[in-house]
Parts: sequence; structure tokens; C-alpha cells
Amino acid sequence: MSRLPLIVGFGGINPAGRSSFHHAYRRLVIDALPTAVADRTLQSLAALMKVGDELQGQARRDYILAHTLIRKIERSAFDVEQVPWNRRMQLQGERGAVEFVLRRKQLPEALPDNWQLRDLGDDRVAVTVTESVDVLLPTHRRFEVSSAGQLPTGFDPAAYYPARNHPRGLQMSVFGASDALHSVGIDWDVVRNRVRPDEISVYASSAMAQLDDAGFGGLLGARANGGRVTSKQLALGLADMPADFVSAYVLGNVGGTGPSLGACATFFYNLRQAVQDIRSGHVRVAIVGAADAGVEPRVMDGYATMGALASDAELLKLDEARGLTEPDYRRASRPFSSNCGFTISEASQFIVLFDDELALELGAQIHAAVPDVFVNADGYKKSISSPGVGNYLTVGKAVAAASAILGEEAVRRRSFVQSHGTSTPQNRVTESHILNETAKAFGIERWPVAAIKAYLGHSIGAASGDQLMASLGVWQDHVLPGITTIDHIADDVQRSNLMLPMQHLALEPDSMDIAILNAKGFGGNNASACLLSPSVAERLVKGRHGSEAWSAYCDRREAVVAQARAYDEAALRGDLSVRYQFGEGVLNEDDLDIQRGSIGIAGWAERVSLELESPYADWLSKD
Repeated sequence: MSRLPLIVGFGGINPAGRSSFHHAYRRLVIDALPTAVADRTLQSLAALMKVGDELQGQARRDYILAHTLIRKIERSAFDVEQVPWNRRMQLQGERGAVEFVLRRKQLPEALPDNWQLRDLGDDRVAVTVTESVDVLLPTHRRFEVSSAGQLPTGFDPAAYYPARNHPRGLQMSVFGASDALHSVGIDWDVVRNRVRPDEISVYASSAMAQLDDAGFGGLLGARANGGRVTSKQLALGLADMPADFVSAYVLGNVGGTGPSLGACATFFYNLRQAVQDIRSGHVRVAIVGAADAGVEPRVMDGYATMGALASDAELLKLDEARGLTEPDYRRASRPFSSNCGFTISEASQFIVLFDDELALELGAQIHAAVPDVFVNADGYKKSISSPGVGNYLTVGKAVAAASAILGEEAVRRRSFVQSHGTSTPQNRVTESHILNETAKAFGIERWPVAAIKAYLGHSIGAASGDQLMASLGVWQDHVLPGITTIDHIADDVQRSNLMLPMQHLALEPDSMDIAILNAKGFGGNNASACLLSPSVAERLVKGRHGSEAWSAYCDRREAVVAQARAYDEAALRGDLSVRYQFGEGVLNEDDLDIQRGSIGIAGWAERVSLELESPYADWLSKD
């Protein structure tokens, strides 16, 4: 019998704050929440942002709100007015020759043929160049894009553990995975001693790899800028490092690791592997995540050159009638409206999945079920960035999967969409057509569609993780985030069967059973996920295991909920405990007990089974 993958913990960090306990989601809809709930999320943000008692009341609230979500790029990221670069120049002397002085140790190993040296003593030489000389002059320029989705002002993931010059994406990965793990409310040692070591797996990665100076950015630019490559830059720059760090320093994992890359659908590519492995019974515990730190001038330069980012000049054109002299940075991302490009962001999102039997056994909280995730390519393409047909297939299959489980009526009346919603002119046309045509095919008359990149921006590989976290929040607080950065829907958006709310949409409790999450990526990387609400997931689990098992589970769950809440309470006070165990519990060959039928590992209660059955036993000839 197929096992049901259940979300039992979730966490991370994005421009809205900490993901666990729905705080980041609540920042999106904070004006639609009861005061007590909103205040708790403001307290969470204040702890992250190191906001002290010097700010109180409305001033405190205003500061926190102004320094989260999409906003003008702050100098803690980089100074948009003075982005460093090298200006290529060709120098020539007035009468043909150029002369300059260097220290001898600055001379290149191979002297150019047109250089003549004259010793000046004191370790200095005069260089005469008989022709022109090419130089790179360090200088600065103003960047054409000034808005981004940035982590809350004052939050530094490196401050919570010994970061040792880790790239920012890996710092965020450690924080996000630890946050998700603590949110489960069950000690990790308890979890790992209930399953075999090889029944745990980590599926995490980054779409862009680590491109800041501590990773590939420093590796590729060091020699060109006259510096040296470090021994860590190549290794730490790899796109699979989020999974490797979580396995090695957060979990001590000896089970599987399956990092996948799918451009802007990367989180869902990782989720798909986890769901398939849990359903098949190969894995019982899966940690799924993605992290990308895209608010970096070299990364943004690439997207800006493609014309993909919303530039300051284009934003001003959109608001020409308002007579603005400075872009409306908060409204840089305008999905499904008049827009000019996406707004880059940074985020790290992680979830913990158990199979249904383990969740019942340990009393784990059930935040949602993930019955399936679908991935399809586009077929032949005009260009690597052009849209194709693959996303029609993934969305259609995700809706069909929900329909197969809960029926056509549930899909028609009790489902909503988390769109990719990038805020590009091409996306508003193509994705709206995909969703609209799918709604027609399944008889959905007014399909509610959210587009949370309006608040967060586009965090590349982690973007679909942002969508998942927001969906969990919708089921908790019954508010679908509206697309509040827009004042109209563009004429070329297909919406005969869609509802694109421009204000937050209040929902009746338990009125939504299904969330369809959609992601599109460069290269034809399309992925759509089907999520089932906590109430539906609980009905399914109770139906499979029976009332008696369910009653016992509810009793065990009380202690789990209390432990999870204790973590959140501590975090609200600023005591964020990040799990990072560098060099602890390192295993070697002496820690293994190898037998014919199993392998024992020191520190693990269960053994790895070697009693494997051939899936091809019936294929062998009996002759």
C-alpha cells in the first residue's frame, strides 16, 4: 500500500521573516489578522531584526514593516550607487611611449615583449612600454536595478552558528533546516532511532549555486581581480551544498541525499523526489529544501542584462502618470498587471516529511499532505527562456491528482492556486492562459489565484518553497494573500475562469481542501504540486489506521505540540537555537558492525538491512 507523505515540520527565512509557525506568511497578510496574531509576528520579526526597546508602539511597527519584504536595496547587501567593477582602458603616451613605476614583486611572471625595465633601486623598477598598454581600472557605477526582496534588516544568519566564511546561501540553509527541525517538536535523536539509518534522506539544493565571494563568485573573480583563490571557494560553491551541509552538520545523516536542480522550480524538483521515495517506502523521513542568495550585484547583472529584472527606469515609466521621481520600490513586483520584469529575492525554505505510519507513531503534527508533484519539459523550444507546453501538463496533472483523491466537486469548489506569478509581461500572458484553460477543463468557474512574489520577489530555487509556506498559512489563518501591489489586471491576462484578488481574500474555516502550486523555470523546468489541507490529511490518516490508532495518536501529539511551541516562544524572545554540529560524532570504520544480513552504525538504534529482494526474480528463465 502506498504511504502518504505528510508535512510534520517547516521552517526557513525569506524577506517576510521566519517561516516556522506561519510568521513569514502572516507578515504578508498582517493587516488582515487579529491584533494578537499580528503582534506575535511583529514580535518574531523584532527578535530577528534585533529591534530593541528604543522603538515602541507605532514607530516600532512602522520600522519593522518598512524593513521587510521588497524594498530599496540596503547597503548591508550592496550600495546600488557604487557597485564595484573594472573599467577596461588602453593607455598611450603622448609621444608613443608610456612609463610607470612598480615594485619588482608586482611584475608579471612573463614580461610582455614591448616592456623595457630600468632598475630604480629600493625594490622598484621603471617600466617603459613602447606601444599602448591595456589596464583594468577599479571603479564604481550606479546599478540600474535598486529594488529586491531582502531578508529583514538586521538579520544575519551567520550570527547564529560558527559560519566560518560560508557563502550566504549555506548560512541560510543551516538556519532554515534547523528552524524546520525544531518546529517538528520531536527531538531529532528520537526520530532517527525509530527508523533505519538508510530510511532518512535529504533533498536540498540551490538553483544558482553559491555565487558570492565565499563561493563561485570569488573563485571565478579572484585571479581576474588580482587576488588568490581560496581552498574553500570551489567546494562551498557547489549547488548541492545545501543538502551536504544539512546532512553533515545539522542531521548527521547517513541515509540518502538527492539534490535536484530545476531553475526556478528547484524546490519542487527536490520535493518530487522525496514524495516518490516516501510513497514507495524507500524513505520514511525526508528533509526537503532549497536556498538561493540572489541579492548580489553579479547575479543581478546577469538577469538585468537579459532584460528580466524590473529596472528603475522601466518602473518609472509604469508610474509616469503619477509623476514619480523615484521608483515605487515596494510595488516593484506586479504580477498579472502592467509590469516590466521580476524582482529578485533571497530565501531558504525547508520542510520535514514523515510517512503516515511514522507520523502516527511519534505523534507528529500534520500540517498538510503532499500526494504528488509533477514535472514536465517543454519539448522543442525557440529559446531556452521561452515558454512551452510543459506547464500545461504539470498543472493539469496536479489538478487531476486532487480530483482522483477528493472528487471533481472538491476541485471545483474547494481549491486555490499559488501561481508562479513572476511579474514579467510574458508570464502574465502564459501562466494566466495555463490556469484559465485548466480551470475550464475541470469546470472551475472562479479559481482563486495568489501571487506572493508581489511581496517577496523571486527567490529563484527557493521560490516554490515560499509558495508552499504561504499555502500552509492560508489553512491556518484562512486569508488568501491578495495581489496588493497592483491596481488593475492587464488586458492580455486570461481570466474568464480565474479570480485574481487585488485585496486579501477572507476564507471560511475549512473551506479549502486543495492547493495547486505552480512553478516555471528557464530551460523548460515546469513543476506543479498538489497539497491537501491538514483536515483532509487527518481524515485520510484516520481512515487508513482506524479510530483507535487515531485516538492514541492525538494523545501523543499533545506533548509534541507543547515542545514545538516552546521553541517558538524562545525564538520570540530572541533565543533562536540553530542546530549545527561541526566535527561532532564523526564516524569511521571502527564504528561499523558489518554482518551478512545488516550493518550496524554506532549511535543508531536500528541497523541497515542487507536482506534485499530482487525486483527481477521472475525474469530469470526457469529452463
